[in-house]
Amino acid sequence: MASAATTLQDARPGTRPQVMGNRTPSSQSGLAVPLVVTVVLLAVLAGLWFGVKWYDRRSEGQGAVTTQLQAGTALPRPKPLAHFVMTDQDGHEMTEAGLLGKWTFTAIGFTTCHDICPQTMATFAALQRQIGAVAGGPMPQFLMFSADPGRDTPEKLAQFVRQFHPDFLGAIGSDEAMRAVARDLGGLYVRVDDPKSSDGYTLDHSASIYLINPQGQLAAIFSAPHDPALMVQDFMTLVRKAGPQT
Repeated sequence: MASAATTLQDARPGTRPQVMGNRTPSSQSGLAVPLVVTVVLLAVLAGLWFGVKWYDRRSEGQGAVTTQLQAGTALPRPKPLAHFVMTDQDGHEMTEAGLLGKWTFTAIGFTTCHDICPQTMATFAALQRQIGAVAGGPMPQFLMFSADPGRDTPEKLAQFVRQFHPDFLGAIGSDEAMRAVARDLGGLYVRVDDPKSSDGYTLDHSASIYLINPQGQLAAIFSAPHDPALMVQDFMTLVRKAGPQT
């Protein structure tokens, strides 16, 4: 706009036209108005675009109504899990596709864990019993992701999870794969030195239980300590909200 103003000033009567490229200032003055109009139109269009984007985001925010739970936290918008490849407790390949079509309670753990993991698996067993007693309620699957690929094997996983129920599942993969799953779940685990362990280390990890919906999306997180009775109520609340497709 500064160059357009200069051009108009230079084209005043009594001044000598200044050549600018292949055009004289007088011809530039004729282009000044279209240039101003173009700039104004672009500004208006840009304003409209940003206004629409702002409205879309505001509408999305208003539409993301959080379901109130008693024992857990529901995600306003369930988060899809990224692709992963692991091995289940029977030595078969497991991917995120194995989480489709069913609700899944899952947690991070390892088979030589002596406190959090047995408590989590006991909670799984209580959830299964109590959900099974609810008429018309879908039966979820229960899965523990092993964060200890250095010591755990599919055989060890099978022995560990099936102490609590023969239908319980385990999954193990590379450390890279497990860390990706943990990030998607919002969980953490870290290897720490432990002189009492024969291998010289143990794992500190999240004690939360995560609920995956039948679309393979993280739907809710239950932080410790866990109350199975309240978790069952929360589960049924989410099932009802999701509708008959589950």
